[in-house]
Amino acid sequence: MPQKAHTEAAEHHEKAAKSHRTAAEHHGKGDHADGHKHSTEAHGHSTTAHERSTKAHGKSGEHHT
Repeated sequence: MPQKAHTEAAEHHEKAAKSHRTAAEHHGKGDHADGHKHSTEAHGHSTTAHERSTKAHGKSGEHHT
């Protein structure tokens, strides 16, 4: 079970990173509307990643028999 929790957290971290990179590209080109959209997406993924990471960390401490 802990592996699945860690995998889910990692997936959201990767989605957040991708959205952050896309936002930076748009902002760099002066397209602030799309940059803001992707920044908002990144924030959502980052929040979910944090929640999943916290959950995964808790599961890592559980003893499964």
